Amino acid sequence: MSDQQNEHGPLPPRRSRSGRKAGKNKWLYWGLGALLAVVVIIIYYIYSILSFANNIQEPGTPVTEENGQQEEQVPVWEGTERVNILLLGGDSRGLKANEIPRSDTIMIASVDPVTKKAHLFSILRDTYVEIPGRGKDRINAAIALGGPELAMDTVSRLTGLKIQYYVYTDFQGFIALIDKLGGIDFEVEKRMKYTDSADDPQFNIDLQPGLQHMDGRTALQYVRFRHDRLSDYSRTERQRKFLIALAGELKKSTSLIRLPSLLRSVEPYIRTNIGLDDMLKLARLGMEVDTANIPGIQLPPAELLREETIGGASVITVSSLDKLKAFVQEQFAEPEPEAEETDGQESGSGATGTN
Repeated sequence: MSDQQNEHGPLPPRRSRSGRKAGKNKWLYWGLGALLAVVVIIIYYIYSILSFANNIQEPGTPVTEENGQQEEQVPVWEGTERVNILLLGGDSRGLKANEIPRSDTIMIASVDPVTKKAHLFSILRDTYVEIPGRGKDRINAAIALGGPELAMDTVSRLTGLKIQYYVYTDFQGFIALIDKLGGIDFEVEKRMKYTDSADDPQFNIDLQPGLQHMDGRTALQYVRFRHDRLSDYSRTERQRKFLIALAGELKKSTSLIRLPSLLRSVEPYIRTNIGLDDMLKLARLGMEVDTANIPGIQLPPAELLREETIGGASVITVSSLDKLKAFVQEQFAEPEPEAEETDGQESGSGATGTN
């Protein structure tokens, strides 16, 4: 029998050492190619984040007090204490270039980096407050009177929270983000319809109740609607619910893969004072937060607000600033564990002992 065959027939030809080496080299090249691709992707992500951070960052402007002195209004965040970010949404339609609108939406995202728990506060835009150096006015006027820094200082004095950062966007930025995500599934709780003859028809509101896939313009209709019995009260609640759902969507892996394109889509519409280092720290912290259990809180709460007319305008006043600040701090308190009952001993049993 030949060396090249056995009882079952001819044997396959032996691979030469050079052939085996070529096979190993092929796998080596594939591995190096995959590694190179990963490095390129990492560089692309880093470049995208750096470019985004540089393009949206604005230098802070000191707040000027009535006596003409400037004060340091932005506390430094060290990364270990609670961080509070002021979220401002404006409607820039019909404004001149570089003209700042009143804030249509005012929220505070508050995150504890130790417990990884977040809270989302929404401030009623008609809340009548003291704006440093500008007298009393609705709180949504602060950004128009002195920019985001004055809005931060005003909100800080109202709530007692140190506001370290702000993020400002307008309607177009909101639409661009939702569209780039591919839309979002969301439950509309009731029929919503409103038409303003003085407004552009594209901003008409016409939503049916039920679960639906919203694009950017549909989502904008939902968060803007306030033409019901509770007006801004129900609108701010809807905004909190939607932003919490949006935070969950942004955490999904598919959204992270598309991060560079997401950043490019919203870059023209966002301004912030968050530096690159803190942006990266906050992004990492945000990934650790349980977005499914973020409580949404209205400020001022119903028990501390009064509806009044001042100077012919309908406003909301706060009955007690001290109580409002205490209310904010109460939201951060951890619930006390329920007391366990021991056998034969129940709270309030009324049993008497012997002396």
